[in-house]
Amino acid sequence: MKDIGQGASGWTTLRDAAPYLRLYRGKTFVVKLGGEVGSEPALLRGVVQQIDVLVQVGIRVVVVHGGGGETSALSAALGSEPRFAAGRRVTDETALSAIVMTLNGTANTRLVAAFGAAGLRAVGLSGVDSGLLEARRRPPVEVAGEGTVDYGHVGDLVASDARVLETLLGAGFLPVVSPLAADTAGNLLNVNADNAAAAIAVALKAEKLLLLTNARGVLRNVHDPHSLVSYTDLAGLRRLRDLGAMERGMLPKADAIEAALRGGVPRVHILSHALPEGLLGEIFTNEGVGTLVVEELSRLQPAEQAAAPAGVGV
Repeated sequence: MKDIGQGASGWTTLRDAAPYLRLYRGKTFVVKLGGEVGSEPALLRGVVQQIDVLVQVGIRVVVVHGGGGETSALSAALGSEPRFAAGRRVTDETALSAIVMTLNGTANTRLVAAFGAAGLRAVGLSGVDSGLLEARRRPPVEVAGEGTVDYGHVGDLVASDARVLETLLGAGFLPVVSPLAADTAGNLLNVNADNAAAAIAVALKAEKLLLLTNARGVLRNVHDPHSLVSYTDLAGLRRLRDLGAMERGMLPKADAIEAALRGGVPRVHILSHALPEGLLGEIFTNEGVGTLVVEELSRLQPAEQAAAPAGVGV
């Protein structure tokens, strides 16, 4: 699959991208970054440069980030061994403290500094700011293979009030959001970053939600990196899930994708953060480089289906 940097010449690439530049100017994209991006300087530089391009061509961008690896390390250092159930973190008091220190401190500040170094007017905030993310504590639930799980200080999202983001975007800022939320009593809750990004995308009526991860996208076979699904819809996503093609960290992503599409976001993309120019290739070419998910396949343009390799739709 080609990316934005390929083609017979730079002019050819720009010519091919021109329809997308016109289409997306003034639209809002929500980009979710995995925690690995912030902790690896080379990855971070590449992602920052690509987001800078999006901003320079007139796309309004909101970044939502995770920080799972650093949170786990700090939590363990504080005496709380990380535990996960169905791909989601179990959060006791110590883990919550680690999450607050990592997400709202180290991870968020590092990203804001990196965007600032690229000339972008980045502003760091969390889901607690101005009621951006409201959640309620998750009750104990039955998890297959785990029995009854009490996730502790984990929240299920109830609402997203994106007015603070609209204000920042309208003033030309790049919001960088950590996925911490609060309930109506002011209790802090850990929420999944993919779900937070989906809720924010819905609240902003975003054109796209882009989930950058350490996988190429959705794979038919989790053990075969060449089994990439280039495009699918919600029905296809459920079939893949039933076939066992989605596990661990991909399960919350599947939930986030469905929430975003059901909430009115037209397109959700999953792609690798490590692929050079991958974000631009996914946005500005018909072929893309990751997995595109729409509510129904009928929503895809003929050119999008024709450009993908044979047999990649599900």
